Amino acid sequence: MRNDSRLSRMLHVLIHMDRHEHSATSEMIAKMLNTNPVVVRRTMAGLRERGYVRSEKGHGGGWTLVRPLSEITLLDVYNAIGEPHLFAIGPADDQPKCLVEQAVNAALEDAMKEAQALLLRRLSSVTLDEIADDFEAKFSALSAASYSCAS
Repeated sequence: MRNDSRLSRMLHVLIHMDRHEHSATSEMIAKMLNTNPVVVRRTMAGLRERGYVRSEKGHGGGWTLVRPLSEITLLDVYNAIGEPHLFAIGPADDQPKCLVEQAVNAALEDAMKEAQALLLRRLSSVTLDEIADDFEAKFSALSAASYSCAS
């Protein structure tokens, strides 16, 4: 199973948007993420519906933040992008009548529920401004000439 990088990518985009004065077009964001503008618009739509960003069409339009990073948690963004699967592992369903498979699946499901609850609690406790502050600290430790991030 492929990693789902939508959460990471949207966090990246939102922090960049906070750092820039002007709105970011879907084309600009797509170039940064090496994807298609349609994918950007589809993904950003969930953030717009939740009130974290807005979009304006036409010349000078694009995506802008509506709320400060301090009011947006990792969980907020996770929910806005459609709550993708957190883990690639899961129960088997090859032999549903097999008692061993049933026991294995029950143990896995319990562990996965516990792990998911812990991860979601952690996502709810981290705001985007905390990540941005970490970036700023790392950036200030480097010279601007050695910083490389396509944006």
